[in-house]
Amino acid sequence: MRKTKLIIFDLDGTLVDAYAAITVSFNHTMRVLGYPLQPAKVIRRAVGWGDKRLLEPFINVQDLSRALRVYRQSHKIALLKKSRLFSGVPSLLKFLRRKGYALAIASNRPTHFSLILLTHLKIRDYFDYVLCADRLRHGKPHPDILKKIIRKLKVTPEEALYVGDMTIDIQTGANAGIKTVAVTTGSHGSFELTQSRPFLLLGRAAALKKLL
Repeated sequence: MRKTKLIIFDLDGTLVDAYAAITVSFNHTMRVLGYPLQPAKVIRRAVGWGDKRLLEPFINVQDLSRALRVYRQSHKIALLKKSRLFSGVPSLLKFLRRKGYALAIASNRPTHFSLILLTHLKIRDYFDYVLCADRLRHGKPHPDILKKIIRKLKVTPEEALYVGDMTIDIQTGANAGIKTVAVTTGSHGSFELTQSRPFLLLGRAAALKKLL
């Protein structure tokens, strides 16, 4: 990975553990709209595609607009109370900055909530560029999100590395021609991730320090 100049990170499940916040907001929404509450493990499996795709399978289509309003209102508060960085993330970001890497975020989470998280957890300033799916026509696994980042930061696909926690991240990297490192701190386990053939599989993002 000597040619690497840019490291792009997914957010949820990769750098940030916001599953408790998502679960609180999700079940608050179900309660308000009169739908059954869901266990945390079911909600965790549904994360990664944005909040609209998170809610859609559990409610009637005519309730989606209201559900999104309720969810997003709750989530602004829940994120501040129940989100944390995974172990080793602050030292990893400091290390990468000292080494001179450009850093970016590519997330299917809406921009507003991504910026709330990054600012609240005091890591926003590490990143040269933050791009979320609501600013694009297509979210992951479409390659647009990664292609726009590398164009913005003026690197080639071969000079970039993408880090994510789901099979959708591996697919996105493959579609963009960018090597993807998968981590097992998110919604998918090592077996599923291995089946999607990442460039590398790590237990957590902080393990990158040993490779760069």
